[in-house]
Amino acid sequence: MQTMTTSFTPRMFLSALLDALLKLNPVKLWRNPVMFITEIGALMTTMEAVFRFNQLHAFTIHVSAWLWITVFLGNFAEAIAEKRNKSQASALKAAKVEAMANRLDAQGTIQVVNAKELRKGDIVIVRAGEIIPGDGEIIQGLASIDESAVTGESEPVIRASGTDQNTVTAGTKVVSDEIKVKITSDPGETFLDRMINLIEGAKRKKTPNEIALNILLSGLTLIFLFMVVSLEIFGFYYNLELSIVMQVALLICIIPTTIGGLLSAIGIAGINRLMQRRVLATSGQAVEAAGDIDTILIDKTGTITSGNRHAHQLIYAISSSEQEFLKACFLSSILDETTEGRSIIDFLKTHHSALIQPHPKDLKFVPFTASTRMSGADSGGASYRKGSKDAIEKLVGKELPDDLKKAVQTISEAGGTPLAVCSDKEILGVIFLKDTVKKGLVEQFDKFRAMGIKTIMMTGDNAVTAAAISKEVGVDDFLANVSPEEKLKYLISRQEQGEMVAMTGDGVNDAPALAQANIGVAMHAGTQAAKEAANMVDLDSNPTKLFEIIEIGKQMLMTRGALTTFSVLNDLAKYFAIIPAMLIPYFPVFEKLNIMHLATPQSAVLSAVIFNALILICLLPLAFKGVKLMSKSMTFILNKNLAIYGLGGVIFPFAAIKLIDLLLVSLNLT
Repeated sequence: MQTMTTSFTPRMFLSALLDALLKLNPVKLWRNPVMFITEIGALMTTMEAVFRFNQLHAFTIHVSAWLWITVFLGNFAEAIAEKRNKSQASALKAAKVEAMANRLDAQGTIQVVNAKELRKGDIVIVRAGEIIPGDGEIIQGLASIDESAVTGESEPVIRASGTDQNTVTAGTKVVSDEIKVKITSDPGETFLDRMINLIEGAKRKKTPNEIALNILLSGLTLIFLFMVVSLEIFGFYYNLELSIVMQVALLICIIPTTIGGLLSAIGIAGINRLMQRRVLATSGQAVEAAGDIDTILIDKTGTITSGNRHAHQLIYAISSSEQEFLKACFLSSILDETTEGRSIIDFLKTHHSALIQPHPKDLKFVPFTASTRMSGADSGGASYRKGSKDAIEKLVGKELPDDLKKAVQTISEAGGTPLAVCSDKEILGVIFLKDTVKKGLVEQFDKFRAMGIKTIMMTGDNAVTAAAISKEVGVDDFLANVSPEEKLKYLISRQEQGEMVAMTGDGVNDAPALAQANIGVAMHAGTQAAKEAANMVDLDSNPTKLFEIIEIGKQMLMTRGALTTFSVLNDLAKYFAIIPAMLIPYFPVFEKLNIMHLATPQSAVLSAVIFNALILICLLPLAFKGVKLMSKSMTFILNKNLAIYGLGGVIFPFAAIKLIDLLLVSLNLT
């Protein structure tokens, strides 16, 4: 399976550099208040360097240059994140091909038209080797479809009418057979078009938390601006000539430039990480909501369990012989091509290999039907059947023996499915079919439980089976015998309790709940209604992908919080570097605040400005990758991040500024 990767290329890097320069335009930059103020500061110091020559001229040039570098690096962080997303959009655009369509008119005559002429509701015929011209639903036929252009999956998939796997996507290719498709989207509105538009537009979609954080950063910037202005008033009162360059440097270093420069990149990187896992999010809001999820509603069949029942145990009745029972199991299943039938033969091959012999030539298979609820075979005047307990009892005209009744109850309590087996009018035994739990799910549920997230299984099975499966996999609760309407009603009840709820689905009946959920993840192979109702689409159609989505959402929120903590607290070190440097020449008592013993006022200020710029590029990989997610409570994670990024935000800048100061002195740059 291919994955959607976005490695950094020299071309992408150079393009991001150009975009970073273009973003210096104040008209574009004003949306980021912190970087906007930094650019104004850079302009002021540049004007000072151009029009005022004094003994600090070289120092002014250095400060001005590093302020411009700070703005540029902040822009570059956003630009490189955008380029990664645009590279994905470009790959999807490359998948779009000009296609012709075999459109059926009202009389049923085929007209060959350009795909751009198709409209919602049109009927088209697509043959083997042809490109599907538009998103649609198969209304007749079955075909093998190559979806690698959209999903990256190299293996063709089967799509058929009358099933939940009946949707097709524009740009994919029919490998075999012929299908009749009803178009469900107009030109420019296909799934591929929406993917491209959403990826390219991701950079402009700010989430509520981002907006709130921007307001906080703007408030802090305004407060610090008033503080610096008050220093000018203070200097005027004491007849001090405070350097404009020093004041600008102080302002830029104490406002939260680090998170201001990385905030947009963190949000874009979150969407990018989802795309790398082949999930399409409709907006940054959807990714962010994933990080706040409290409850996950999970369907049992196909999500928690594989959905395919396999033979687990063969139990024969005391009143019959084992050989007779095994023979009935073999003959009733050898021609059965269902998953259950093949699993019974595989079980016999493993545990009773001597029994496997060529079947009688006159053996005639009797397929399963909804009305009979059994299948089997006839041979030599004898009939062999396997099916539900009630169906077999009705066929033979008597109940199961007491020992088999107990076996059936035990199987049901274990979450399995009992198949009764008979030969003519004699019940011979029971087959224990088990729907296996997918690997790794127990650990996943333990991980989310440790993080305080509830997992609730939903199933149409009876309460006994549901209880057995829920105990085996370790979910927090379960709903048995649940209908689609009950799913929606239960979801709303959880939300009314103040919980953020996530769920997956693929059918038309899942659409209402997917639309109501805070995070609704639709399967790409599912119905069009489900994909339109959800706010995320999984291109792999793997229901367990919901776990990864929630992890990415939480990781994005944690990364933003960690870097915000670091940004705010590292201002403390810059404060202790610049304030003494500004005031020591006038008030020697401030020498006591020079705790880093920086060489000169100029080297102290320049060291803080250089650190303020370089820390942006140092933290950029962390903004892209995200902080490591742990299987712990959110309180524990918060405290740990405060310890690492909080203390780190205080201690690391002190050491770094001192090292830069020593380097500047050794190079005689101050």
